Amino acid sequence: MIIEGQNDVSDHNDTQLVTFEMRGDVALVGLNRPAKRNAISDRFVNEIEVNVRRARDTARAAVLFGHGPHFCAGLDLGEHVKKSPMEGVQNSRRWHEVFSQIEFGPIPWFAALHGAVVGGGLELAAATQVRIADESTFFALPEGQRGIFVGGGGSVRIARLTGVARMADMMLTGRSVDATLGERWNMVQYVVPKGEALETAIELAEQAATNSSFSNYAVINALPRINQMAADDGLFVESFVSSFAATTPEAEARLNDFLQRGKGKVKAPGQT
Repeated sequence: MIIEGQNDVSDHNDTQLVTFEMRGDVALVGLNRPAKRNAISDRFVNEIEVNVRRARDTARAAVLFGHGPHFCAGLDLGEHVKKSPMEGVQNSRRWHEVFSQIEFGPIPWFAALHGAVVGGGLELAAATQVRIADESTFFALPEGQRGIFVGGGGSVRIARLTGVARMADMMLTGRSVDATLGERWNMVQYVVPKGEALETAIELAEQAATNSSFSNYAVINALPRINQMAADDGLFVESFVSSFAATTPEAEARLNDFLQRGKGKVKAPGQT
């Protein structure tokens, strides 16, 4: 069953559409429109941006999750159908602007997914660096059945994750994909038991928060750009990023900790 935003688009002005909480160095940013399956309205996008910026300024890593039974059922169709073509373009570009602050910001983002991750919800999740789905999660891109097209960056981000053929299949047929297949298709990196996605995402974010800030920044901002370059260009840029990273005071301190005390020694999976 494909679940998406309903036609009633009213939001009370006093409703907090996005929640914010700090857990140590990790910001927890929650989509909070459960009655609409967290369908994304224009006001919702603005509140996402406010809290993404807040996380950037106060945290070393962040977790994005959804309140209620679903992560996000995508675009609020009732609001979208009223827009002119120019308004639609501007709305799409606004999504691009906000989601890019997640994809190319200074801190890593982890998405905790459950229930519906549909349309714009999948586009939002694809902007994060790491995605964790619990076994209740399902993915869909029903834009073709609605007579519309992805507008939140999906044609770039989702296609790069899954490949164009798989994304086209989802859009043309309207099929939904479960968490296990989503992992095989690279939409998520982890699948965990139902109800455990959020805590798993927090644990991973806490680990990432202990990394060097520059290393995290390079992974978030340099790695995806290098991946889109020609091989020789990518290797050239890698040399500069690698060299600069090794000269930071934090890198020097961490390397000395490892050399002198063995701190951070890599262990086999499951080894304590």
